[in-house]
Amino acid sequence: MEDAGSSERFETVVIGGGQAGLAVGYHLARRGRPFVILDANERIGESWRSRWDSLRLFTPARYSGLPGWRFPAEPGSIPTKNEVADYIESYAERFDLPVRTGVSVDRLSRDGNRYVMTSLDHRFEAENVVVASGAYHTPRIPTFGHGLDPGIVQLHSKEYQNPSQLSEGGVLVVGAGNSGAEIAFEVSRTHQTWLSGKETGHSPVRAGGVGDRLLTPVVWFVFSHVLSVSNPLGRVIRPRALVTAAPLERVRPKELAAAGIERVPRTAGVKDGYPMLEGGRVMDVSNVIWCTGFRANFDWIDLPVVGADGEPAHQRGIVESEPGLYFVGRFFLYSFTSSLIGGVGRDAEYIAKHIATREGNGRPSAVPAGDHAREPHPLRD
Repeated sequence: MEDAGSSERFETVVIGGGQAGLAVGYHLARRGRPFVILDANERIGESWRSRWDSLRLFTPARYSGLPGWRFPAEPGSIPTKNEVADYIESYAERFDLPVRTGVSVDRLSRDGNRYVMTSLDHRFEAENVVVASGAYHTPRIPTFGHGLDPGIVQLHSKEYQNPSQLSEGGVLVVGAGNSGAEIAFEVSRTHQTWLSGKETGHSPVRAGGVGDRLLTPVVWFVFSHVLSVSNPLGRVIRPRALVTAAPLERVRPKELAAAGIERVPRTAGVKDGYPMLEGGRVMDVSNVIWCTGFRANFDWIDLPVVGADGEPAHQRGIVESEPGLYFVGRFFLYSFTSSLIGGVGRDAEYIAKHIATREGNGRPSAVPAGDHAREPHPLRD
């Protein structure tokens, strides 16, 4: 870390060293633009390593590569979360991307024509800022969760690793989307388990199965090109997709039933220290796992760019009201695949091109975006 009170200036600061931030860095480096990537974790890929042990992607390795380097695994295999973390870390090393770990940005503001970021006593200034900090940081837990008996083990899916964290007794998994279904299926092997929430339906083919391998090329094309803000159908579907839980990809409802998992209504409150369902049923359980998702947290951005829904106002990642400010890696930022490892590269390239056309005063440069594009290093075998 830098000395207390120190300050540095850059043309571009990328906040977040996950797949989105690294993809932006790759495309900035190709264009010879100076930049730095700041990441709050002490190690690149840590946001993946910290998730539950058995987590795997839903997309095969063929569709899980960042720009310039395909995922180093059998194309049809489904990568584990640790394989993803190792790949992201190796990606930063492969292209010698300037990532500073252990730097958590706690405020972003503007001072004249430059943006100012602070991290403890350190100050960064930049003409351009790309917010690529991801979507899985602030767990969404109902406020009534504080009323549960202190003896009940409470974990959010972000904290859950494996069943060894749980105490003896029943488990109520709150949230019936993909994370809830997969975690419930896992803990049901050692604990009596209930799954609370509205059924989301399931994909017609199982992730990683034969049908999935046959359909994935078509689905990927539709998700990448048809379901985008440039397409009328995508513009119609986007608002609904932002608030609708995805169908189950890997675990089937009949498998949940066969595992002895009881489906129960939405968890609505607390009674006598125990979770209470809609309809008044009280669940006498020893553990509650909240698979209730995450909320956007941009409280640290001291600029008028975040709407009442907590999401930034942008056009394909470009904040028109604040020239030089960008967002990358948000779900459906441009298309349905914008937040996925294999889909974020297109958005990252679009933003990098836009940055390359800006001068210090914010006016477009006369140099076309791609004229100085270059590889930072030849690809190594």
